[in-house]
Amino acid sequence: MKSNRNLRLLVYIGCCVILHFSGVSQNTNQQKYLEKTGILDSLYSELLSEYRKIYIQFPADYNPKANKKYPVVYILDGEVLLPTVKNFQNFYSGGFTPEMILVGISNAMHRTRDLTTSEITEKYGNSFPEENGQAENFTAFLEEELFTFIDQKYPVTTYRTLIGHSYGGLFTLNTLVKHPDLFTNYLAIDPSLDWDAQKLLKESKVKLAQNNYAGKNLFMSLNGQLDMQNPNINLENVMQDTTNFTVFARSNIEFSNLLKENAANGLTYHWKFYPRDIHGTVAFPSIMDGLIALFDWFQMENTAKFNSPDTSVEELSNIINHRAKKLENHFGYQVPPYPEELLNALGYMSLDMEQLIKSKMFFEFGIEFFPDSPNVYDSISEFYERTGDDENAIQFAEKANSLSNDDYFKERLQKLKQQ
Repeated sequence: MKSNRNLRLLVYIGCCVILHFSGVSQNTNQQKYLEKTGILDSLYSELLSEYRKIYIQFPADYNPKANKKYPVVYILDGEVLLPTVKNFQNFYSGGFTPEMILVGISNAMHRTRDLTTSEITEKYGNSFPEENGQAENFTAFLEEELFTFIDQKYPVTTYRTLIGHSYGGLFTLNTLVKHPDLFTNYLAIDPSLDWDAQKLLKESKVKLAQNNYAGKNLFMSLNGQLDMQNPNINLENVMQDTTNFTVFARSNIEFSNLLKENAANGLTYHWKFYPRDIHGTVAFPSIMDGLIALFDWFQMENTAKFNSPDTSVEELSNIINHRAKKLENHFGYQVPPYPEELLNALGYMSLDMEQLIKSKMFFEFGIEFFPDSPNVYDSISEFYERTGDDENAIQFAEKANSLSNDDYFKERLQKLKQQ
């Protein structure tokens, strides 16, 4: 590893946290804002007959020169919700969720038209003249135009997550029920399932029973204001109410019950009630809880085993290989089970403790999972240098030098050859 190679694991983790926050908080007197979220982009949609704004947020470890692709999150009402998702990722990605590219879709114009799932002319007895009911066309825009645009222009994989709130939550559930293959994860925040006399709810009773949703994951939330006029309505008695004031909440709960009744369809789902939140605030906690729940399989396990010098090489190897296979099964493609820096830090920690077999194992895993990185070859080169194997030290130093134009690797190789 090029520098700071002798840091202990806990020191490494602490430094990552410090550097992360210092990078976020740096500012100058000339800057106008503390933070800006999302790079503005746009595309013309033939299906929508208009330009559509999108906002792209790269992950913290993004390097445009690196050959790395990321899972992608599509966020409806991007102007409103993208900053919250980004801030969540700033704190939780890496350990709780993977680093991901965020795509905030603008729904500032034609929101009701694009996100509602069927056409109506009146709502709760009142005229409803606003254009509506074109969710299927907006779904086609995502599948046929936006996905292609993002896939060609940005380093994303086909592992996709959809987030929507209110009408966006309704759209998210409609996509899950009728077009489940478009996304792997669905986060429906306080969805407006009361739309069109609960039409989607009624359609779902058939589809959830008939279709296979294996490999698909849903998190769905409900805000705590079950009846805006009657404070005595609560989660225990709301289903007995028959007024229009509770149909929003009752639709949500009924859909949740429907998911329980059709557990055999393979869908993994989580439902959460937020008694202290209202419709306008529930998106914030739902995004945090929802993404943690949808990616609970991603979270690192057995961390204490890595910190213990008594853990055997065989057990550590099994843990690493198990995680690599688990991530591959979920993502559908191979990904490194741990960050390169973590494997390097573990290798040097073991080397300093004179656990040579264990150290060599960590460095070899670094090469296996990051074969294009000069640092992993430089690290194992130093391992061989410190254990007296000059031939292998030079061989791996040559490999590191061949992968980088950095003078450090060139100078280190020359130094080894002169010894």
